[in-house]
Amino acid sequence: MTWSIVVHDPDTGAFAVAVATKAFAVGASCPFVRSGVGAVSTQSMTNRYLGPAVLDGMARGLAPAAAIEGALAGDEGKGLRQVHAVDRYGRTAAWTGHNCVAWCGNVAAEGISIAGNMLAGEPTIAETLAAWKANGHVSLTERLMLAMEAGEAAGGDRRGRQSAAMLMTTTEDFPDLNLRVDDHTQPLVELRRLLGIWRVEGVPRLGAAPCKANPSGVTDLDAIEAGWIARGLELRVRR
Repeated sequence: MTWSIVVHDPDTGAFAVAVATKAFAVGASCPFVRSGVGAVSTQSMTNRYLGPAVLDGMARGLAPAAAIEGALAGDEGKGLRQVHAVDRYGRTAAWTGHNCVAWCGNVAAEGISIAGNMLAGEPTIAETLAAWKANGHVSLTERLMLAMEAGEAAGGDRRGRQSAAMLMTTTEDFPDLNLRVDDHTQPLVELRRLLGIWRVEGVPRLGAAPCKANPSGVTDLDAIEAGWIARGLELRVRR
C-alpha cells in the first residue's frame, strides 16, 4: 500500500525516510530513524514493532539483513510484511513477504533502499531511484522530495493518494525534520509546501535549540529578541 525511501547520508551522518501511500497517516506508522544507527520503513500490513526492533539489532552491530531477519522471527504475519533498512555503513536490506500485494519489491544502491507494495508497477521504484541518482547536487531533503515525486509520476500507489511523510535525524535523539501529511488529495504537493516552510522557519530553530553540543541552546536574551525583531515580531522576554 506504500512506497518509501530509506537513506543514509555519510557526509552529514543523516538518516531519513520519505514515504507516500493511499492510506491515512502513513507517517504515524511506517518511518523510523535513530541517530548513529539507521533508518527503517515497515509497511504493507504494517507491524510497528518491527521498526524499533530492526534499529535495536543494527545498534547491536547486526547488518540490516540480520536485523530484519531477527525482528521478523517471531512475527507469524511476516508473509504480509514489507520492511527495509539502511545502517551507518550504508548497507541496506529489504524483506517483501510472499503475501504482499503486487506490484511489490525493492531496489537499492549504496546508502539507499526503495521498496513498495500495491504499486502501479515496477517503474514507481525504478524512477524513484533514477531521480535520486540524478540529483546528487541538491540537499538531502530536496533529493528525497524529487525522488518521491518521480515515483508518483511513474504510477505510485495503484489505489491513489492520501498521505505522505518525511523524517530525518542527524546528531540528536530526536528528529531534525518530522513532516506529516495525514490526509490530502495531493499529499506530495502538500509535503513539498511544508518542506518549504521548514527550510524558512524550522532550520534556523535547529541552530538555537538545545542539543548535545550545546545542552542549553541559545539563552542570550538580546540575541533571542533580535531574532524576533528581524522577523517583524513585537515580542520581548521578561527581565
